[in-house]
Amino acid sequence: MSSTEPTELRHTALDALHRSLGATMTDFAGWDMPLRYGSERDEHLAVRTKAGLFDLSHMGEITVTGAQAAALLNFALVGNIASVGVGRARYTMICRADGGILDDLIVYRLAETEYMVVANASNAQVVLDALTERAAGFDAEVRDDRDAYALIAVQGPESPGILKSLTDADLDGLKYYAGLPGTVAGVPALIARTGYTGEDGFELFVKPEHAVELWQALTKAGEGAGLAPCGLSCRDTLRLEAGMPLYGHELSTALTPFDAGLGRVVKFEKEGDFVGREALTEAAAEAEQNPPRILVGLIAEGRRVPRAGYAVVAGGEVIGEVTSGAPSPTLGKPIAMAYVDAAHAAPGTEGVGVDIRGSHEPYEVVALPFYKRRK
Repeated sequence: MSSTEPTELRHTALDALHRSLGATMTDFAGWDMPLRYGSERDEHLAVRTKAGLFDLSHMGEITVTGAQAAALLNFALVGNIASVGVGRARYTMICRADGGILDDLIVYRLAETEYMVVANASNAQVVLDALTERAAGFDAEVRDDRDAYALIAVQGPESPGILKSLTDADLDGLKYYAGLPGTVAGVPALIARTGYTGEDGFELFVKPEHAVELWQALTKAGEGAGLAPCGLSCRDTLRLEAGMPLYGHELSTALTPFDAGLGRVVKFEKEGDFVGREALTEAAAEAEQNPPRILVGLIAEGRRVPRAGYAVVAGGEVIGEVTSGAPSPTLGKPIAMAYVDAAHAAPGTEGVGVDIRGSHEPYEVVALPFYKRRK
């Protein structure tokens, strides 16, 4: 096949079901994924007020097993993975030797010597290749399990009640950033509670052949609770309101975790070397001496929507750049995340605007997140 020919899009186990629901499909990181089923705003508000059902089977699952699995992950990633208890999960990052972020990850410790690393769809191959390369010399195996799982998420305030009606797993005892094996609607699943919407919710890792059955059972269980199927479009506005970074927007190889304001994920105190330690030590010192641009929230005073790459301005000077922007269904105004110079990063800073096609539109600087759910 020549390099000019389009590569075949990958399909999740729920592809036919999405089409039967009238979903608008889109190419996302080489996967044909549902963008929306109807109104993006309605889907967004369903998650904020009731519950939403998502197909996230495009995410990249990588299993790491063996006597030195923990040691390998401590070397390969910036976090202290060895300190994660069985049944718990941790948000972390994998960096290059120069400190640039290759991806942000969630790592689940499934057993004493078994971990599941969940990478973003667009970076799954990069993360798999890096872990495989970094495993040299460790008594550990890195396995590509992307085809072994379908991933369904149910998010929103009604999600615990919906899921409880289908499982006898101890959901009340399942903490945030934890996972436990259980059965949901008769289907064996890893039930996790991490989420990317700012709401309570669960992720269900199941075999692809069980995905349709589970989706249909959840749909039926959620009928009286306002559960709606949700696409990637509202997932993006939900995570934006919740101030959660998206790789390729707020995170990239051009940034270290310290540049991104996420230096807390780098655990220098862990034993032994890890990839990027030297560069990140320098980045941490540099960030303290010379604060990098800071990720802030921007709320529009007008109606024009800022997009990634637009310049943030003050006093006629460029002081930053928008990384993500969209209309916020919850706030009723356009919002954005942007990296801005430290001098203009304080909430309430006056005179900040976004250059939207040559017009400097006024914006209010606010602390992230825009939205926090009531506990």
